[in-house]
Amino acid sequence: MVNSIKLPNKNGELYTYTPQDSVSVHIPEVPFKSRIVYSAAHVVANPLADTDPIQNSKIDWETTLKYRHYLWSLGLGVAEAMDTAQRGMGLNWEHAKELIRQSVKEANSVNGWIACGAGTDHLLPHPNLKLEEVERAYAEQCEFVEKQGGRIILMASRALAACAKTPEDYERVYRNVLNEVSEPVILHWLGDMFDPALKAYWGHEDVDQAMDVCLQVIKENESKIDGIKISLLDDKREILMRRLLPDSVKMYTGDDFNYPDLIKGDEQGYSHALLGIFDAIAPAAASAMHALDANNIEQYDAILEKTVPLSRHIFQKPTYAYKTGVVFMAYLNGHQSHFRMIGGAEGQRSIIHLSDLFVMADDAGLLMDPELATERMKNVLAQAGVMQPSKQFM
Repeated sequence: MVNSIKLPNKNGELYTYTPQDSVSVHIPEVPFKSRIVYSAAHVVANPLADTDPIQNSKIDWETTLKYRHYLWSLGLGVAEAMDTAQRGMGLNWEHAKELIRQSVKEANSVNGWIACGAGTDHLLPHPNLKLEEVERAYAEQCEFVEKQGGRIILMASRALAACAKTPEDYERVYRNVLNEVSEPVILHWLGDMFDPALKAYWGHEDVDQAMDVCLQVIKENESKIDGIKISLLDDKREILMRRLLPDSVKMYTGDDFNYPDLIKGDEQGYSHALLGIFDAIAPAAASAMHALDANNIEQYDAILEKTVPLSRHIFQKPTYAYKTGVVFMAYLNGHQSHFRMIGGAEGQRSIIHLSDLFVMADDAGLLMDPELATERMKNVLAQAGVMQPSKQFM
């Protein structure tokens, strides 16, 4: 029996909560057959580095790479150096290069799936920015990823969003960049709820008009595109776009609200997965994928249905702060010894948010060692001034 814990509710009042006992999860050591599944992965900060944690965070490389081995051991692929790794929000291009270099090497050592983000984040937007500069920045990062032996995820570009004047500017940049890559890439359309700097991407604020431009880019460059990941948190538009894609182009869902149904699909198709939430719910995600492979839809639904409230909580507005919840889950489950983040992002969610996350993770059976998770939750509560009663009064 796990000890009880005092948690604050939404009014700041304390209540007693008792976590459930641990749940045993068995995951077969065989590859997934019916879907391609990537988990975007977080990075672990080095809490003992004597540097500015906002401007010059240091990464704990050993623990960061160990977590990727954990994901590979479950059968999940790793989507590296993406927004879940705080790309452009704590993780700069120099850090990303080292992360990609080391992760691809580790992936090769275990035959793990990996795809890596290539963007333009080393190019800061400025008033006189030219499209040619954006193209060169994309080319530099794509060349680096391919040189390491990684598959490219072509990330949306803040610089392009800042200087593109028309949809045709997007078509031109993507055409020129894709013409130079050696292998088909995964495009990434990241909504402005994840990154406000990407508002009106593809040249339109209207999502349907933006989708038309994106589809035009895909159709014109079909041979250079493996698939597209869209992160719009809009399942209806994802399904619509999925049905309009060329047969050779895959849809990878980035919808952290509606992923169970989108991956399951319908009579007209389905989405593969490239999700930040799979970092936080990795065992459940792997178990569900095996159930889907076995055509056990009832079990698939039962596993993932329990994770949706947690995911919606982690990705609540402001959506870009979801990384805090992802790292907190890794801390609760013992994958890292501390709850510190690069860029100081551990402070982007309230103690009430984290307390509710703890309860939702427990409800979903995602606290692998509830006793450890409870002690770690108490540590975080204590830092917020929420002290637990002494044992004699429990």
